[in-house]
Amino acid sequence: MRVSPRIDLFAPLYRLTALRSLTLLALVMAGGLAEAETRAESVVRVSPLGEIIEQYPAMMSEGIREGLKQTGQVDPMVANTVGGIVSNAFSSAAIRRQVVEDLDAGLSDGQLQAVQDWYETPLGQRMAQAEVSASSPSAWKTIQAQGSSLVDRYKGSQRADMFSRFDRVTRATESTVDTAVAVQLGLASAMSAFSGGQGPTYDQMKQQIEDQRFMLKGAVEQQVYAAYLYTYQDFSADEIDTYLDFMGSDAGSAFNRVVTDSIQKAILEPVENVGGQLVRLLNPGRSGS
Repeated sequence: MRVSPRIDLFAPLYRLTALRSLTLLALVMAGGLAEAETRAESVVRVSPLGEIIEQYPAMMSEGIREGLKQTGQVDPMVANTVGGIVSNAFSSAAIRRQVVEDLDAGLSDGQLQAVQDWYETPLGQRMAQAEVSASSPSAWKTIQAQGSSLVDRYKGSQRADMFSRFDRVTRATESTVDTAVAVQLGLASAMSAFSGGQGPTYDQMKQQIEDQRFMLKGAVEQQVYAAYLYTYQDFSADEIDTYLDFMGSDAGSAFNRVVTDSIQKAILEPVENVGGQLVRLLNPGRSGS
């Protein structure tokens, strides 16, 4: 089903989730600092997510701003204003607190210790640094530019064959698609109010978004694959295999699940507020709706 113009306005959120939030969802990391550390905070400190979370509001803002401009449907000044609203709506400190809280509640002491032990190994530290580097805006531009050449370069290689396992144990594609759809559904609620009964209803928007899930999954999987090839290009197949062993372990799997769900929750909570501000920006006459 063809997406309505109002959904198209926010279609860059699909791109954002796939391209800006991908490392957060796919590579399973956590970070943070505290003077009196809980075990979860210790895990967070030695892993890369702390550095990535600091960039997160800016990545969200840039992803939506550039995506809106590329549609050609939104004035650049409006796109920049929207980007500012998004940046202010998301707090890196709040995301970090959410992750630490959920790790404390969701993992046992033994699981947290196993995760910390792995990230403190030389390979774990190298993996963490690679993931931090791959999450920067400049790296994402490189991934976009080099995606096709990376696919051609590694075609038929062992690391290409390992991608299916990577995607399965990290739930990268699945989690990214779920988050993109959830963000769109959150914004659809605000946009249904914006339409004032003259455009599609919330239920119609929801169906349109769900109808795109299969197509979105294919696009996201290609982006995940390009990011995987780029991020781990300096690691041997054996080192990647060791990483996936950790990710598939009891501790690594629990860590992946809790962090992915925690970040998704932290992303979605401000969405309603963003949607309301966008309605007031795009149609001031409905500011009281």
